[in-house]
Amino acid sequence: MKSEELILITGASGFLGVQLVHELLEQRPHATLALLIRDRAGETAQQRADSFVPPEDRSRVQVFSGDVSQAACGLDAETYARLQMETTRVVHSAATVRFDHSLDEARRINVEGTRRILDFAAGARRLQSFAYVGTAYVAGERSDLVREDELAIGQTYRNTYEQTKAEAEALVHSRLGSIPGIILRPSIIVGDSRTGVTSSFKMMYWPLKIYARRLWRTVPGYPDAVLDIVPVDFVAKAVAGLLFDGAALGSTVHLCAGPRGSATIEQVACRAMQYFNGPAPRYVDPKFFFAVLRPFLLISLWGRKRRVLRDGRAYRDYFSMRMQFDTSNAERLLQPAGVTPPPVLDYLDRLFHYCVASDWGRKPVSVS
Repeated sequence: MKSEELILITGASGFLGVQLVHELLEQRPHATLALLIRDRAGETAQQRADSFVPPEDRSRVQVFSGDVSQAACGLDAETYARLQMETTRVVHSAATVRFDHSLDEARRINVEGTRRILDFAAGARRLQSFAYVGTAYVAGERSDLVREDELAIGQTYRNTYEQTKAEAEALVHSRLGSIPGIILRPSIIVGDSRTGVTSSFKMMYWPLKIYARRLWRTVPGYPDAVLDIVPVDFVAKAVAGLLFDGAALGSTVHLCAGPRGSATIEQVACRAMQYFNGPAPRYVDPKFFFAVLRPFLLISLWGRKRRVLRDGRAYRDYFSMRMQFDTSNAERLLQPAGVTPPPVLDYLDRLFHYCVASDWGRKPVSVS
């Protein structure tokens, strides 16, 4: 029997995308998934998909070699037309999350890639919903409560990732009158809240690793800075549910811990100190650190500690943020289904444990 639903997913091979594929396969047993995945050196799109799609589910998964940064998403005309004819829902999560791309390169992927998927969706005859996965950090350098219906209010941005994701979201919003869509804004996505499992050891994992290894304990940030993180299992479940929720169409939804569930840098550091039995962190005003201390230390330090200084620059602003994310829409739409983010402090130790057990991603871990 032909599937009633064909769900096109971009970014399916990414950290969130893999979890979302598993969630949709479980939640929607009569749906077929169409995964748009880039070939890469020595590995085809099909081979990449086979690495995370369970063998028993492969009959329900179609894999297409493509790239949202290319014309027609890298698809031939016949395939493009067929997908437009058959697709009922789209999840667009493909993006570059690098902070160091030039503005032109980040726009080519994040903005123009989004434009191409929107153009595809506009011609999809059976389309029932379009979910755009953005980021809560389109708020840029704000320091107040960020509401879900706010986007550009004159804020500046820390990097080209934030700026181009804001531009892409504005583009999606401009099309919501003609496309049945929803904008989803997760904060920092971390490992599974139940097992700690992650395939991405960036963002908060990097400072944790250098602290756990006794390489560094100076924090160029404020103890009361806000850390809003959400586990990947929550985000995937929320995206999969909202994609089929007609009441969510036209909304922007923060998939965030929010004021009640987030933690401060000091709270997280205290928990890390207890878990790793490490020294007490030292907090230094970030402006003073980067203007005065860091240039001096780059001259005087060598080896691993110098690499820490160099690599840590990309994350410097995330130790001094004081903004919070309002989650009114998320609570209204997700709580009736029992989908809520656990408070950050409730699952931190499970994240820590997986980091240690896997040697920060260097060795496999058996998880029951």
